[in-house]
Amino acid sequence: MNWDELRAACLALPGTEETFAFGPGVSVFKAANGKMYAVSVTATEPLDISLKCDPDQAVALRQTYAGITEGYHLNKRHWITATLNSDVPDALIQTLIEESHRLVTTHPSHRRIPA
Repeated sequence: MNWDELRAACLALPGTEETFAFGPGVSVFKAANGKMYAVSVTATEPLDISLKCDPDQAVALRQTYAGITEGYHLNKRHWITATLNSDVPDALIQTLIEESHRLVTTHPSHRRIPA
């Protein structure tokens, strides 16, 4: 999976907005409720993406794949960083992106309260 495919996978999810909250070259993907669900530095090799993840699943993923580590500069319990084109299959990256989006859009504490 390359950068264009990764970006397209994130932008294909409902209500996704790409922002640059951490500066140019760091794409932050947010759900419609404004909650961040994915972060990736766009011009690095190898390409990494940080994603929200269920804490128990995060432990299992880190034990299974060398290419999945604790979230880089994020809450280590709730975020993982996956290295693309490593031992992590592209299909799993896609699933993890979708799951991260689902976590920030369905968890009650992540719903935006109308003004």
